[in-house]
Amino acid sequence: MRDDVLKAVDAASGELIELAKRIHANPEVAFQEVKAAQWLSEMLERRGFKVERGVAQLPTAFRAEMSGDGARPAVAFLAEYDALPEIGHACGHNLICTAALGAGIGLAAVSARLPGKVVVLGTPAEEGGGGKVVMLQRGVFAGIDAALMFHPASYTLAMRPSLASWRLKVKFLGKAAHAASAPHEGINALDALIQMFVNIGLLRQQLREDARVHGIITYGGAAANIIPDRAEATFSIRAIDRAYATEALEKVIDCGRAAATATRAKFEFEKTKGYDAMKPNRPLGDAFARNLESLGWPIDPLPERPKMGSTDMGDVSQQIPAIHPYLIIGKDIVGHSLEFREAALTEQGFKAMLTAAKAMALTGLDVLTNPTFLKEIRAGFHPG
Repeated sequence: MRDDVLKAVDAASGELIELAKRIHANPEVAFQEVKAAQWLSEMLERRGFKVERGVAQLPTAFRAEMSGDGARPAVAFLAEYDALPEIGHACGHNLICTAALGAGIGLAAVSARLPGKVVVLGTPAEEGGGGKVVMLQRGVFAGIDAALMFHPASYTLAMRPSLASWRLKVKFLGKAAHAASAPHEGINALDALIQMFVNIGLLRQQLREDARVHGIITYGGAAANIIPDRAEATFSIRAIDRAYATEALEKVIDCGRAAATATRAKFEFEKTKGYDAMKPNRPLGDAFARNLESLGWPIDPLPERPKMGSTDMGDVSQQIPAIHPYLIIGKDIVGHSLEFREAALTEQGFKAMLTAAKAMALTGLDVLTNPTFLKEIRAGFHPG
């Protein structure tokens, strides 16, 4: 069956690469991935999958299934396909979604000889919208025993954690006045916001090394000759665990309160839970590593200080055994950059996509055919 799985991915490789190119050329941001969701769904339907569109009341989400003998166990391959504003597929989601399709197609080729079910989930809006979180809350992941996806990177790792995150919107309200003739009669909301940024800059030396605080000003005033009576910003606060991310969040909020006190502006804020930290399932990750190396793709040693962001796959991993491995598509490139966008359209990128599809499909085969392995996956897993 392993050979049949690999042959099926190879047979679909040309179509997968062309689809990756088409999605790259037509970037769509969070919850607006109409074309990508349609193209992915249509390809799955042509391959015999039963596709349900608009799951979880999300128009660009879908669930595709290929049943074997019974409903369990069920392995899901997760497809991300949203792009970033302005810079397009600079996170390589065009490769993520086509790798998930490839894995599903590979495993579906032997589904008639398997117990359980092969599932491909179309998960929109990873870049800040949290499509997987919504789908998890609304029951789309019900009955899934293992969830797998891959992410392109500048290295190859079978397992790596991610950062828990909070989102914070802040608003300072002051008093408008003529900036030249009567500045003393105004309360400068923009000054308060800038002071908050300064406070955060000083706070950083007292935060743990894994903590991250970054933000942008979304509104800073109407005109240079008017004392701004309103200023707004958004921040993301992250750390390796939810508890410390929450502690850092409260410190950042205090930075805003202090700025308001100093400038006599009024301070308002709205905090929203971002993504949970990734909890990789070790037996599942070890199996992926073995399958990846069997395909001739080496794995890099885990760096002492790995580069980490946040992902809504973290929320999935807290509830279902899951992995989120990385395969190299180019050296010395960083995510969310123009260089990464270009790397997602190279031969190396397509090679990584197809290899990841094969390794995920083989790992899914292990889950569906080896009851002892499935017990190992479940043994150390406790939903968070």
